[in-house]
Amino acid sequence: MTVRVLIVDDQEPFRLAARTVVEMTEGFEVAGEAETGEDSVDLARDLDPDLVLMDVNLPGINGLEATRRILAEGKRVVVLLLSTYEAEEYAPRAAEVGAAAYIPKSEFGPDRLEEAWRQASG
Repeated sequence: MTVRVLIVDDQEPFRLAARTVVEMTEGFEVAGEAETGEDSVDLARDLDPDLVLMDVNLPGINGLEATRRILAEGKRVVVLLLSTYEAEEYAPRAAEVGAAAYIPKSEFGPDRLEEAWRQASG
């Protein structure tokens, strides 16, 4: 089974980097990309991804609120929050909104993606 991934980040360079990580990771493919929290909610509904890579800081609603809204739709989707902030600050907030994990962007790569997916999907 291929894991379909929605990448959400307002900065194109990080979206490109995340796309590269997803494409380098066996069994994962990019289903789509969004730049805002609102767009991520709409695309998660339309594309029905297995996994959402969600930046915390976004224009409009932030990644925490977007995560809350996506998960409230009741679909079976895993959300991983990513940001430049340290894990100590955002890991508890990620759990509060239902995200499976928080990964600092500086630590995001194929191994971390596979590990987070394995832990979240059982």
